[in-house]
Amino acid sequence: MKIQSREIGFDLDGVIADTAEAFIRLACEEYAFCSFTLADITTFQVEDCLDIPLPVVERIFDAILQDSLATGLQPMPGSVEVITAMTLSAPVTIITARSLQQPVEEWLDHFFPAPVCANIRLVAMGCHTDKARYIHEHKLRYFVDDRAETCVQLAAMAITPFVFSQPWNQGNHGLQSVTGWQEIQTMLAL
Repeated sequence: MKIQSREIGFDLDGVIADTAEAFIRLACEEYAFCSFTLADITTFQVEDCLDIPLPVVERIFDAILQDSLATGLQPMPGSVEVITAMTLSAPVTIITARSLQQPVEEWLDHFFPAPVCANIRLVAMGCHTDKARYIHEHKLRYFVDDRAETCVQLAAMAITPFVFSQPWNQGNHGLQSVTGWQEIQTMLAL
């Protein structure tokens, strides 16, 4: 059975936007922390797995969150094409733990055509632990997120999660994973 576009929602960072690439690049270019790769980010809290002081980690993420365009945040491969195709049949819902909506809107406006942006519903909710409420409000049945803990929580609340595979979410979550946007596209009734 294929998933209808109107029934599935997406997290932004780590799913639609390649936030890890931006973090790695900024850590090296701006703070001279250049000795790690994506594979070294083995926990969602990067300060727990990388030898980078917490204040530096916070400054990098704050820069990305406050001005995604200026920090060079790029879309994940295939995300623009798949979301564009999805918006031809239904609105696409993005629910992010970010608290600032305007930088996300500016980022979406930059990478997606105006007709696509007009058919994207964006919720910037400000935390990781309340996504289920917004998912239910938008009548979604499925959700793709890179944070395994969020996916476990969603599964307990009658939402079918898909863990977007990243080095920090490998392990014991026992949930269905997707490896990228090509795989997401094969699940959709487009």
